[in-house]
Amino acid sequence: MSRDTPGRPKARPSDAAVEQRRQEILDYVIDQGEARIDDLTARFGVSLMTMHRDLDELADKRLLRKLRGKVEAYPALTMETASRFTLHSAEKEALADLAIQQVEPGQAVFVDDSTTLFPLVERLARIERRTVITNSLQAARLLGTGVEVVLAGGHYDPEYDSCSGPDVLALLERVRVDIAFVSVSAVAVGRLFHPVRDYAELKKAVLRAANRNVLVLDHSKFGRTATYAHGTVGDYDLLITSEATPTEEIEAALNEGTAVETAEYVEEGQPYDS
Repeated sequence: MSRDTPGRPKARPSDAAVEQRRQEILDYVIDQGEARIDDLTARFGVSLMTMHRDLDELADKRLLRKLRGKVEAYPALTMETASRFTLHSAEKEALADLAIQQVEPGQAVFVDDSTTLFPLVERLARIERRTVITNSLQAARLLGTGVEVVLAGGHYDPEYDSCSGPDVLALLERVRVDIAFVSVSAVAVGRLFHPVRDYAELKKAVLRAANRNVLVLDHSKFGRTATYAHGTVGDYDLLITSEATPTEEIEAALNEGTAVETAEYVEEGQPYDS
């Protein structure tokens, strides 16, 4: 635990360390319901200024409510949905490097609204004359104007910045893509879960709409469950994950007959503070 010390040089933490600390702050506040800012400062061993900066970032993303002297979790926010904030940026970039290798010239591609896939979307945006179907508004923004984008519209959920429901399912019944990339909220010994029923149904519909289905998961998704099950890893042709994924989860995928590719990555961690 380190605090700011006058006259002493202070090492600046990596972006990954800052992101990890903010995720741990968010998880703690969700678990407790609310917390005093002074208590958080002591618990995480940072300066009051640093804690306010972290809490402002979380509040700007509407992940918690910042009040005078304390913070509160939004009632509807769960550990499952909060996990979308976890960036694991170096890991997700490595996953995207593997995933983009699965795309061939001229293919039509589907990507869902999972934040894990945004680095892949950025790579797809660099390939002109490509059609990408997505239910994610953020993915559509990242793709820009150089790619033909088909936005699957329906019920808009601001928490996920994406669409779901019958209209999205109807579109997926009418289209055929060469390859689909999907991530999920939670995986437990090969079983897949999502906290929202409409999104669980959407992921099942994508399987029927694609010639080849690829599941892209960072290691934080494993060993978790959520309310609605929507199949198994065995429903997918390929699992792309990282070397940090538990061995038993890799074995579960292989036992289901799913090919597995694991990405190596380096995400430096340093003592908390900024």
